[in-house]
Amino acid sequence: MADLMFIISRIENMMYEVTFDPVKRKGKIIVNISIVNESDFKKIIGLFRQAIHSGLAVSPFIKIIRHGEKIGNLKIETGKIGIATACSITIDGVLLKAGIPVKPRLGGVVEIHEGSPLRFTDVLTYDSTTIDPLDIFMSQELTSVTQMINTGTGKILANLREAPMSARDRIEQVLDLLVESGFSCILEVGEPNNDILGIQVGRDKLGIAVIGGTNPMALVQENDIEIDTQELSILLDVEEMIHIDELKV
Repeated sequence: MADLMFIISRIENMMYEVTFDPVKRKGKIIVNISIVNESDFKKIIGLFRQAIHSGLAVSPFIKIIRHGEKIGNLKIETGKIGIATACSITIDGVLLKAGIPVKPRLGGVVEIHEGSPLRFTDVLTYDSTTIDPLDIFMSQELTSVTQMINTGTGKILANLREAPMSARDRIEQVLDLLVESGFSCILEVGEPNNDILGIQVGRDKLGIAVIGGTNPMALVQENDIEIDTQELSILLDVEEMIHIDELKV
């Protein structure tokens, strides 16, 4: 019997391969790939755009893969379209490249009230599951992204990582550069040795909560449209992607 591979091993391997430089806006990022029916494509892009403009995605950059084209080992079948979007673990890769030893801890559902994050309501640690936690929570239909977009209150997908508190200033510098380059997905940066959104962090650590890259997909699901998403799918050069507002459908 093959050994079980917990999702943390895959995450850590992919983090090391991220080469994205937020200053030059070049390099490879981790992407999620969603496969959708061609007939739903226009409606889905409208929903993705809604989520991105509401700040509920990792970045506004996407890549469309048409029928017959390949991305990684995946070939798009007739009647289907692939959509590549940024995965939030890219943030961990960029922090790591900046010399910050960051440790992805968990994924979960965060309750938002009037635009402010309150707490994680459901969590799964990365070293306790072989499946991406956000995939699990999305399949359980625990989100209310539609409500969040319409009212500012709802439940969204997010994840949490820890970093040494001594790296606080450097972390904030790198996160500011990421925001300037379009990766404005930082939900909250905690205080050293303090809980963040109801989650305890390790000694001499601080927590960084980031919006999950699969919120646009959760929005599509909430609208009863079929979407099949493969999280942490491959690495993709950001220069192959375009801003969603540049996409003509």
